[in-house]
Amino acid sequence: MRANRSRFITIATILLVIAGLAGALTAVLRSAQGASGSGGGRVDGRAGGVDLERVVADYTSRFGPGHGYRQPRKADRAGVAEAVGLLLDGHRDQAQQRLSQLDFTLRTLVDRVSGRSFAEIADRSDDAVAPRGWGRVYVDLGHRARWSVQVPHPVADQGTERLGVGVLRGSPGGVLVIAGAHRKAGRGDSADVAHRQDTVFDAVCDELARRGLPGIQVHGFADDSAPGYDVIASTGKGTTGRADGRRLADALRQKGYDVCRAWARSCPLEGTENVQGRRADSEGLAFLHVEFAHAVRDDEARTARAVTAVNTITARWAAAG
Repeated sequence: MRANRSRFITIATILLVIAGLAGALTAVLRSAQGASGSGGGRVDGRAGGVDLERVVADYTSRFGPGHGYRQPRKADRAGVAEAVGLLLDGHRDQAQQRLSQLDFTLRTLVDRVSGRSFAEIADRSDDAVAPRGWGRVYVDLGHRARWSVQVPHPVADQGTERLGVGVLRGSPGGVLVIAGAHRKAGRGDSADVAHRQDTVFDAVCDELARRGLPGIQVHGFADDSAPGYDVIASTGKGTTGRADGRRLADALRQKGYDVCRAWARSCPLEGTENVQGRRADSEGLAFLHVEFAHAVRDDEARTARAVTAVNTITARWAAAG
């Protein structure tokens, strides 16, 4: 009898150990699935946060002329824009489903610099041998979307991607739209998203304009393209944003930058042919086309001062409405 009881206890102990191991294995498998899945509900960097600037820099470091861009179909452009709209309306699951159909991912990043959570919409082909180059979108999840900052020529306009992240961090309610390839990556000017209406970048910016979001688009110019100036500030084709343009020019001037004000004099690189600016004008929205000299973009401290000046405008936009 005692031997049977001992045998029973031994078997029970073994079963408990097996159950414990099975539970641990299940937890490991679930963790692995979350790390390698589509990212729909994943939060990256919750504990220590991630550096959003580094995330974007790693992404754009692969860009170069002559490769990395495929022309999107109309359905692709419309689909990504629709998904962005769903996300902004609070329909994350539907946005995730739509993006997955287009081979895009949706995840949440916690930026340790700003302390904010951002949704990242990214092309799954980014890490492929032949990426499509359709770009990324970052949305502030803690506030209603109020404004956008657009980076149409990352890498080609060196440092504008860093400017874009800095502006996004500086005021609540921002949406950052980044082109997914070097402006000379495609055939002809097919990847030059600031002058094309058949890109994912333009489709997303159109969706934001349709929702009434004012925007600032950051560019870069060679120092000898506008001698004597650090910044060229313009409202593109439209005039709605002139009051904001003046405020921005004044804020940049206070930071020590010489600004060419395109509404007051003839400046190079005024952006009057910019298609996102033209759409904003048709919607009666403020749109600022801002060119920064290489000397501003190439110096971290000067970039930070420029971002602070820009945030005087985005803060106003964030507080409006």
